[in-house]
Amino acid sequence: MERLPTHPGERPHESDASPGPARTAPPTPPPPATAAVDARGIVTEWSEGARQLLGYPPSEVVGQPAARLLADDAGTAGAAALRDAAGRERWSGTVALRHRDGRRLRRELLAHRRTADGPVTEWLVVSAVTGTPEGQTPAGTPEGEAAGGGTYGSEAAGSGTSGSGRLGEWAFRQAPCVMAVFDADLRLVRANAGMEQVLSLTEDQMRGLRLPEIVPHPVSDETEAKMRRVLEGGGPQQLRAGAGPAGTGASDGWSTSLVPLEDPAGHVRAVCLAAHQRLQEHLARQRMLLLSEASARIGTTADSGRTAQELADIAVPGLADFAAVDLLDAPRHGGAPSPAAPARPLAATRTAVRSVLDDGPTASAAGTAGTAGTKTLYPALSPVARCLAQGHGALYDAADPDLLRWARQDPGAARLLGSTTHSVMVVPMRAHGATLGVALFGRHRHAEPFEADDLWLAEELTAKAAVSIHTARRDSREHTSTMTLQRSLLPQTLPDQGALDIATRYLPAGTRAGVGGDWFDVIPLSGARVALVVGDVVGHGIRASATMGRLRTAVRTLADVDLPPDELLTHLDDLVLHLSADESGTDDTAESAGGIGTTCLYAVYDPVSRRCALARAGHPPPAAVTPDGAVRFLDIPAGPPLGLGGLPFETFETELPEGSLLALYTDGLLAARDHDIDEALDKMFAALARPAKTLDTVCDRVLTAMLTHRPDDDIALLVARTRALHADRVAAWDLASDPAVVARARKHATEQLTAWGLDDAAFITELTVSELVTNAIRYGRPPIQLRLIHEDSTLTCEVFDSSSTAPHMRRARTFDEGGRGLLLVGQLARRWGTRHALTGKTVWAEQSLSPG
Repeated sequence: MERLPTHPGERPHESDASPGPARTAPPTPPPPATAAVDARGIVTEWSEGARQLLGYPPSEVVGQPAARLLADDAGTAGAAALRDAAGRERWSGTVALRHRDGRRLRRELLAHRRTADGPVTEWLVVSAVTGTPEGQTPAGTPEGEAAGGGTYGSEAAGSGTSGSGRLGEWAFRQAPCVMAVFDADLRLVRANAGMEQVLSLTEDQMRGLRLPEIVPHPVSDETEAKMRRVLEGGGPQQLRAGAGPAGTGASDGWSTSLVPLEDPAGHVRAVCLAAHQRLQEHLARQRMLLLSEASARIGTTADSGRTAQELADIAVPGLADFAAVDLLDAPRHGGAPSPAAPARPLAATRTAVRSVLDDGPTASAAGTAGTAGTKTLYPALSPVARCLAQGHGALYDAADPDLLRWARQDPGAARLLGSTTHSVMVVPMRAHGATLGVALFGRHRHAEPFEADDLWLAEELTAKAAVSIHTARRDSREHTSTMTLQRSLLPQTLPDQGALDIATRYLPAGTRAGVGGDWFDVIPLSGARVALVVGDVVGHGIRASATMGRLRTAVRTLADVDLPPDELLTHLDDLVLHLSADESGTDDTAESAGGIGTTCLYAVYDPVSRRCALARAGHPPPAAVTPDGAVRFLDIPAGPPLGLGGLPFETFETELPEGSLLALYTDGLLAARDHDIDEALDKMFAALARPAKTLDTVCDRVLTAMLTHRPDDDIALLVARTRALHADRVAAWDLASDPAVVARARKHATEQLTAWGLDDAAFITELTVSELVTNAIRYGRPPIQLRLIHEDSTLTCEVFDSSSTAPHMRRARTFDEGGRGLLLVGQLARRWGTRHALTGKTVWAEQSLSPG
C-alpha cells in the first residue's frame, strides 16, 4: 500500500510510484473502541475495538458498572467527569483506564448523549486508536508517557521539512474553511483549525474516528455514504448541510464538498472534506422566512394583547433570546418624530413577553423579560424614551453607556437586561402617525450580537404588529361609536299606549364586521291604534347605523300622516332611491348605497276592531300565536326590498283575538350556523307556543332556543300581545248634515262622559265636539259620524265625513269673525290631526285625562 503524500499538495517520490522491491505494509490499525453506558453507569454495549483496547470480552463487561474499567485512583476524576457532563450533549476528556492485564492506560474519550427507543438516556463513548494493535507493546502506551503519536495517521501528518511542505501545512491548517482528510477506511487522519473550532475538538481527539462517531447525526451518516461513493470512483460530491457548531447536530448554513485524493497512478487513497459556511446567505434566507411566517402569524385577531404576544412569539427564538412588548398607556399622535427625548417619563404596560428559557428546565429564570400586565415607567433619557422620540430603532451592546445608565436608574431595566445579555434592540411601534409602544429584543444565548439586518427585521416585524394593533384599536373605537349611535337611534323607552303589551330585544353582531342597521319601533297612532316597525339596513358599521336612523325617522314621519302600510312602504321606497342617488357619486360600496336592499315590516293594530293591517318589503313574515297556542306565519305578500323602485307593496289584513301574540324579527334570528332554516323555525315556534307570564320571558326563550353563540348578524326582536277596547269604552253617533245637530252632538258627548265618570273633561270635550262637527257640516259631506274613545289616560274625539278636504289651522286676523276654532282645539288638546281613508277623512283630537 503506497503511503499518502506527506503534506496536501506534495507529490510522492518516484520510488513510491514505480515498481520496486516489495515493502512491508504498515499494520492495519484496530477499529475505534466504542461502548454505551446508560444513565445508571451500566455498560450496555461493548465493541470489538473496546475488547482489543482493554482486553475484556463483552461477557465480562456488558451489564457491569462502567466504574470497574477506571483505574483504582480515578474514581474522583470519573465523578468529576460525570458532573461536568451533566446537562450537556457531548463531553470529551482524558480518563485513566485499567487494562484486563492490570496495565493503566490514559485515553482521550469522546462521549455523546443519545436517547434510546425508550425513555432511558445513555452515553455513546468513543476512544480513538492512537497505539499499535493488541499484542504489540508500543512506546508511550503505559501511563506516564505521552499518549498518541503512534502509527495511525503518522504518515499523513508528515514532517514538512521542505519549504513547499511547510507552506502546504500552513495552508491546510489556516484555511478559512473547514477541512479534513479521511482515509480509505473513512477514518479521520487530518483536521485543520477550522474543523477543530467548529467541532470544539482537537485533531488528536478526532484522529482515527469516523465522522458519525465524531458527530452522531443523520447528516454525518449521509456525508459518510457520499465519502464512500467518492472512494468507489463516484467523483466529487456536494451536500447542502454540514456539522453544526460544537458538534451538536447539522446546520443548513453550510456547503460541503467531498473530493477524492488520488496518487500519481490515479488510485483514490483518501477523501478530503471541505465545508464553507454560507452564513450571510443563510441568515438572509432565515430572515425572509421569518418575515413570511410573521405575515400569517401576527394580527390574527382584533385583540391588541394577542397581537403583541404574537410578535414576541415570532421573534423568539428566531431572532432574539427574549422579547418584551410594552404598549403606551396614552398613545402619542403626531407627524415627524422629535430628535430629542421627552422631558417627562413615559408610562407603558408590559403586554407580552417571551424568552427561550420559558420552555426549559430553567423557566424560573425567564423573568428577564418581565411579567405581562405590569406597569413600566421609562425615564426621560432612557434608550426607550429616546427611540420613541426619534421614531426609529437602535442597537445597544452590554457596555453601552446609555444602557448602563438606564439599568442603574431603573431596577426593572436591570432585571430585563440581566447579567448575561450582551446585545439589545429597542424598536418603537408606530403606525399611521401614532406611536403605540415599544418592542425590546435581547440576546444572551446567541453568541452573535445583533447587527443592522437584525434591526431591519425587527422593525419590519414590529411595524406589522403596530399596524394590526392600530387597526384593532380603530375598529374598537368605531365599533363603540357605532354601538353608541345605534343605541341612541333605537327607542330608549316604549311609549305609553293601551293597545299592546310589548317586549323587545336587540343583539349586535359578534363578528369583526361590526354593528348593522337593524331596528324596531313602536308608534302610537290616532284612534288608540299602534304601529309596529321592524327593519334591517344592508351592511354594517357606522354608515349602516346612520342610514337606519334616517329611515326610522322617515317611518315615524310617514306614520304621523296615518298612511296605510302599503302606501307608507311606497313612500319609504322613494326615499331610499333619493338617498342612493345622493350618495352614488361618493362611494361604490354596499354601505354607501343609501339603504338599497333594506327590508322592512310595518304593521298597524286597531284595538277597537281587533284588526291588524300589515305590509312588508322583502322582510321575513311575522309569527302569530292565538290564545289557544296555535302558531302560524301571517301570509303577507313579500314585496321587494326598499330601493328597487317601480314594484308595488300590498297590505294584508287579519283579525287577531284578544291575547294573541305577534313576533316581529330580523333575519339574523334565523341565520344561525349550527342548524338549517326548518330547524330554526321549529325552535322558534316551540318557544312562542309555550305559555309565559311575561313577554320578556318569551323573548328570552326565543333567543335561548335559537342561539348557541354570538350571532353573525344583528338581531332585532319585538313581541306584542294584543288587547281590545270593548264596546263600553267606545261610543259613536251618526249625525245629520244640519247646523242644528251641533247642540245634540254636545249633549251626546256630555252624557257619555258622565257615564264614564269623566265630568272634569266635559268643557274641553264640548268645545272640541262643537268645532269638529261644525267644520264637518260646513265644509264636508255626509255621512257624518261622531265617535268618543276612552282609554286609561286618554280621551279621543273623532268626527268623520265623506269629504277628502282636510282642515288647516291658521291665525285669524283682528277683524275676522271666524277661523279661531281649530286654534283653540290645538291649544286645549294634547294633539290633533286628520286621518284619510279610501273615501272621506277623520279629524281627531286627543286630550289627557287627569289621574283623578
